[in-house]
Amino acid sequence: MSRRTQWALLAYRIPREPSTPRIAVWRQLKRLGVAQLGDGLVALPLDARTREQLEWIADAVHQAGGEATLWLSQAASASQEQRLTAELASARSLEYQELIDEVENAAAPNDRTVQRLRRELRRVNRRDYFPPPERAVAKAAVEALAARFERPAVALGQQQP
Repeated sequence: MSRRTQWALLAYRIPREPSTPRIAVWRQLKRLGVAQLGDGLVALPLDARTREQLEWIADAVHQAGGEATLWLSQAASASQEQRLTAELASARSLEYQELIDEVENAAAPNDRTVQRLRRELRRVNRRDYFPPPERAVAKAAVEALAARFERPAVALGQQQP
């Protein structure tokens, strides 16, 4: 039997006005790639990094005059856990697919394009807790594009005295 995942849950409520802190919290949660369990309830697989990140967000909620509580938990059943992990993997799968599409549509890549795609790949990787197959495809696509761009530059550099 496989070991069950431990989860960090953040239950929060933040005032509607002013909207700036609420939007900032929402953006931080999105950047972390949380699973939205309900209104004001999000989850991430528990590790030191995710716990610390959710603690910081809870502090931001408190500073904005809201309420936040961090809970450590595990799903009551294997099927609930599978649905939650599938939701997180599916969200990342879509992000990787968007990245793959962007690489395929890059007609004339340049250094800025390659660097931007590598940054985006790193951003998605940071919130990828249950890697889907698209992760490897996206990484290979970005690196192939980089190699295609960098190879001519190296060849040009070798021809110069």
